[in-house]
Order: sequence, then structure tokens, then C-alpha cells
Amino acid sequence: MDLTQGTPQEKNIRAKKMMLWFGIISLIMSFAGWTSAFVVSSSRPDWLEGFKLPNAFIISTVVIIISSITFLLAKNAVKKDNKGLTTIWLVVTLILGVIFIFNQFQGFQEIINLGYNFTGPTSNVTMSYIYLIAVVHILHVVVGLICLLVVVYNHLRGKYSATNKLGFDLAATFWHFIDILWVYLFLFLYFVG
Repeated sequence: MDLTQGTPQEKNIRAKKMMLWFGIISLIMSFAGWTSAFVVSSSRPDWLEGFKLPNAFIISTVVIIISSITFLLAKNAVKKDNKGLTTIWLVVTLILGVIFIFNQFQGFQEIINLGYNFTGPTSNVTMSYIYLIAVVHILHVVVGLICLLVVVYNHLRGKYSATNKLGFDLAATFWHFIDILWVYLFLFLYFVG
């Protein structure tokens, strides 16, 4: 397909989707670099062996997976032009995103309570990597929540319908990406860490 052909609206839609995918690919590359550095650094003599991730990280993983399901339910509702159900599922997704972040901070607190700090004289390189990877992901979840708030606002204004849902689709793609990314990061830290 020639990307220069089509109506201006079709070109606009393709351009926005392509920009999102460029951003997602750059994020994949960033996290691939950090997880690769984690693997390389694990051979250091000061590496912490046998550390288990806090239970709060397990809970947050379940929460973010459920949030992806609720976003899918919202998307199905908007396809059926069911405004009330769409609103409910969007708000539930938003709440689950906040719960995810809360659980992440609970996990950090569990790590600190075990005597492992992320910086300073009581820190180690293992915890610094876990902190970096988790905090950068949390920042992306915050961006996802901002996108979700914009979607909720636009939805309440009647902007989306079964035939016009570009912003909704873009936000859903990003949300599912950060969900899949966290599942990867969690499994990586759980099994490799």
C-alpha cells in the first residue's frame, strides 16, 4: 500500500498510529537495554544473589493484567455505542491503574523494610536496577493514566462512536503495551533477578 494515498483523514490516522508505534519501539529498545545491563551486571561480585521480589509486585502484575481486560471491555462497549458501559469500564481501568502504582510503591517499601535501599551507603547495584526499571515503568503507567483521563473526558463529551474511535484505540494500544511490558519486566526480574 502506498502510504501517500488516501483521504487526508486516512493519512492522519496512519500517521498517528505510526507515531505511536515508533514511540513503543523506542521504549522496547530502552527497556531491552536496561534488562541487558541487568544481566551483564549480575556477574559483578557485589551482586545480590537469591533476592525474591516482594508480594506487592505480584499483586500489581495481576492488577495490571485485569486493567487490560477492563480496557478491552470498554473498547467492546464503545464499538456497540454503549456509552454507560464504556464509562464504567474506563473508570474501572483508571482505578486499577492507580492501584497498580500504589502496589508498586508498596513493593518498594517492602524492599526498604528488608534493609535494601536504592541509593546511598546501604544500597547495592541489584536494588538500583530494580528501582530504575520499576520507576521508569511507573512513569509510563502515569502517562497511560493521563491518556486514559483524556479518553474519559473525550468519551463523556461524545467524541467516540463505533465508527470514530481513533484516540480511544491509540490509548488502548499504549495501555496494552505497558501491561505487556510490565509482565515481561516482572517475569524477567522474578526469574533472572
